Amino acid sequence: MGKFRRVPVGIVGASGYGGVQLVRLLMDHPEVELVYLGDESSIGKSFGDLYPHLAHATNLLIEAVEPEIIAHRCEVIFLSLPNGLACQIAPKLLEKGCKVIDLSADYRFSNLTTYTNWYGTERSDRAIAATAVYGLPELYRDRIAEAQLIGCPGSYPTASLLALSPLLKQGLIVPETAIIDAKSGTSSSGRQPQTNLLLAEADNSIAAFNVGRHRHTPEIEQICSDLAGHELMIQFTPHLIPMVRGILATVYATMRDPGLVRDDLITIFSAFYRNSPWVKVCDSGIYPQTKWANGSNLCYIGVEVDPRTGRVIVMSAIDNLIKGQAGQAIQCLNLMMGWDETLGLPKLGFYP
Repeated sequence: MGKFRRVPVGIVGASGYGGVQLVRLLMDHPEVELVYLGDESSIGKSFGDLYPHLAHATNLLIEAVEPEIIAHRCEVIFLSLPNGLACQIAPKLLEKGCKVIDLSADYRFSNLTTYTNWYGTERSDRAIAATAVYGLPELYRDRIAEAQLIGCPGSYPTASLLALSPLLKQGLIVPETAIIDAKSGTSSSGRQPQTNLLLAEADNSIAAFNVGRHRHTPEIEQICSDLAGHELMIQFTPHLIPMVRGILATVYATMRDPGLVRDDLITIFSAFYRNSPWVKVCDSGIYPQTKWANGSNLCYIGVEVDPRTGRVIVMSAIDNLIKGQAGQAIQCLNLMMGWDETLGLPKLGFYP
């Protein structure tokens, strides 16, 4: 009997928080072999130089980003790069027959004019971008399974859309009334030094940022419009809170039927996500906490109805680096390869 073959995979942009999560998860994945790590800023260094706690687990070196060489060695490539860089590399990898999973914003938008307006980068890859599938498995599982190019959602949109999707898809709310109030740990801003992320600045404080102009807004609006069947504008406000990882998105919206009660909504949410192993709808009166999802690919959803205002309140908690980033990318990989959706992903978080 021949040796069991694992699928060779690589990561471009391995030095950031998304990259290190991918390394950890892919090394434990039973169907893949991590054979390439690329990052132009760290060429020649071992991955253990960047993350000493993993030095005993991998001896891979950081290599130059050369699409021809990458495509020769890898069947699947994860692009964990700043916005505006993946769109320069992905077309070359796709041309060579690779499957590409992009963690940046470059392939999240069906309309590249929207991308250019919000991200300021002109694009020449419109034909390729048109083939990309939005990588939220709970909504687009079948399309992801057939795709060669995935644009993985941002962490804020992931938490927000999982809270909103049943409400919009089932026509339960007045769509224009939806408001998203979301809070995230500091790792959502990446590993690059920033003054507002210093301990002395972020600790013992909470602050909104990019109010009314956060780049995840059009991404959320695009999917909400798809679900509602018409163009929508959504009010989205993000906040930075003094913890490392986790997102809690709280969604408010006016219900079309004021007679619905909490248990009705919980039944609807549970039915909507009945085939989604990574979404857990909380029991009546239970509201999720970010700590529950810490280190896992799970999304916890709590639902409440305020009969006094006629509004539904949905709370969604995820780990921004796992379900909001690397874990979701691997969830997409599993679907693309025809594997079980839960393969190689952490099913339980770290607690406390």
